[in-house]
Amino acid sequence: MTAVIVGLLICLVLSAVVMALVAIPARRDGREILTARGERVVVKVRERTDNASTRASEAVAQATPTRRSTPPSNRKAS
Repeated sequence: MTAVIVGLLICLVLSAVVMALVAIPARRDGREILTARGERVVVKVRERTDNASTRASEAVAQATPTRRSTPPSNRKAS
């Protein structure tokens, strides 16, 4: 199990190094990293994430007062 975790960490570090070697010089040269389609996808994902987080926080806010107002159960303290 340890070998799998170490292998995954090595892959993660190597991928970060490769991305840094490609992305940093491209940004310094003024080139965009994503294509126009990639930028649209990122915008859509951000919008959906914002919508989902807003709906989730509203659902939690609505559920929280009702759960606190319920009477405690008749459990015995241990």
